[in-house]
Amino acid sequence: MAWCAIENRYGDDKVSSACGLFGYMDTSGALHAGTRIIDAICNMQERGNGLGSGYAAYGLYPEFSEHYAFHVMCRDDAARQELDGYLRRHFAVVHDEPIPHRHVQGILDPPVVWRYFLLPLSAQMVGRSEQDYIVHQVMTINATESAFVVSSGKNMGIFKGVGHPEQIAEFYQVQDYAGYLWTAHNRFPTNTPGWWGGAHPFGLLDWSVVHNGEISSYGINRRYIEMHGYRCTMRTDTEVIAYAADLVMRRHGLSAEMGSAVFAPPLWSEINALPAGEQRAMRLIRQTYGQLLMNGPFAIIVARNGEMLGLCDRIHLRPMVAAIKDSVLYVSSERAAIHLVEPQPDQTWTPLGGEPVIARLGERPRVSGSAALCVTATDKEPSYA
Repeated sequence: MAWCAIENRYGDDKVSSACGLFGYMDTSGALHAGTRIIDAICNMQERGNGLGSGYAAYGLYPEFSEHYAFHVMCRDDAARQELDGYLRRHFAVVHDEPIPHRHVQGILDPPVVWRYFLLPLSAQMVGRSEQDYIVHQVMTINATESAFVVSSGKNMGIFKGVGHPEQIAEFYQVQDYAGYLWTAHNRFPTNTPGWWGGAHPFGLLDWSVVHNGEISSYGINRRYIEMHGYRCTMRTDTEVIAYAADLVMRRHGLSAEMGSAVFAPPLWSEINALPAGEQRAMRLIRQTYGQLLMNGPFAIIVARNGEMLGLCDRIHLRPMVAAIKDSVLYVSSERAAIHLVEPQPDQTWTPLGGEPVIARLGERPRVSGSAALCVTATDKEPSYA
């Protein structure tokens, strides 16, 4: 009970199985209001304890689609003014305003939340690409401990904080936004405190990550990405996943399929049984990125503009269910959440450990991995017997 008194101000001594994840992408690009994602994540209320929840949406800001949208949290007004001066020295500020929010019962001591639409100043970017410049500035700001960049991508944004999913949705008025890709998280923190910056999703550029589980290889994963210039200041393994995604898929140009093989590669015995070409590719992945192999139980949804990836650890120690309805791919911790917002999906399946579930803008979603072999025209629920 003493632990709960410290970590959970709600006094709930229940130990849940883990956090709740939900994400969906309409590959046609059609926009969906935030109500569906709110309903889905709130349906998994028992997976959180009120110490963190959040939402990410893509397609939010068509009027500023070519500008970097910085969602920021500041300790107080003085810290916000200091951040404002910093941003104006390093960017052209096209527009800024408070992120619309309202008072919600149970939301205690929220930070100052603001958003900026920015363009980098070319004179400041000497020796860096535009995206690397954004990464550098985000790392610099987040190290100050008085301000925190929640998200920094184009035409997307992250809304998160300390509270239950319905409280955070009401605080930010998430139902008023529309996006073609949504992810959500209901947090049950175990190794790190519940605080506003530590809630999920975690973001960098247009990446967003929601995570259920525990990365026991956090130490070596963190050291590897820090060797490549990232600064981990948030005290959580989810931050490492977000930066690792940026490193291997943006900077190194790996596909989502190959990025999944970095994080959850086949066992050596499985690699030895692959055809020669695949065997060589997997060996190179494991040899090159061995320090980014993620041990421990996890389920993650990684998103960026135009793409969504769902992935579990190789042994599938955390739950994940996927479904398709027309042009929409759903990924969830629980089947019930999917059926709540889409009562009659075309296909539903449980991805195997280490098998990615991927949706891309402009491509009709399909059953992936081993499950694809089990689905027929009349087989709505793939069998693994």
